[in-house]
Amino acid sequence: MLINNDTIIKDNDPLIRQKSEPVELPLSAEDETLLREMLQYVKDSTDEEKAKEFNLRPAVGISAIQVGVPKQMTAIVVDEYDKNENPVHYEFMLVNPKIVSSSVQKAYLSGGEGCLSVAEEHEGHVVRSARVKVRAYDLCTDQYIEIRARGYLAIVLQHELDHFKGILFYDHIDRKDPFHETEGAMVI
Repeated sequence: MLINNDTIIKDNDPLIRQKSEPVELPLSAEDETLLREMLQYVKDSTDEEKAKEFNLRPAVGISAIQVGVPKQMTAIVVDEYDKNENPVHYEFMLVNPKIVSSSVQKAYLSGGEGCLSVAEEHEGHVVRSARVKVRAYDLCTDQYIEIRARGYLAIVLQHELDHFKGILFYDHIDRKDPFHETEGAMVI
């Protein structure tokens, strides 16, 4: 399947609001191929030359519904720094991921969120949990895993898992006060 900015489903298509179904394991050859192509999109999207050549928008994650497949699969690539400022690289191809716990403390990106399926800018804070624990099957490691995420990775996971429920990031923005300062929130 060709995945690029022209084939990614946008928010004016009702399909993006469809709920995604759990995926049967072991993965079918078709599902495995799609998940690998999704991961490749995310990796290639941050390479300026490939992004320009193949019409890719930069991304850290993509969910299957965004390419018209209502299944609980997502590919995520995040580079960030740990508490000691050491670089950390996360790469996942998650199937049937579930948030099993989340923190009371909130977090949001100071510059707001974006999405491959949303062409227009939607300004405002997207307040989410600062920490989450996610359980899923991960095709990268070919095993069930538990991810304890905080900060940016936690936000990315919540953003992608929202796609399974037909929720887009701007659904979380307070329409009356888009830049409301949430007390005690981690600002990233």
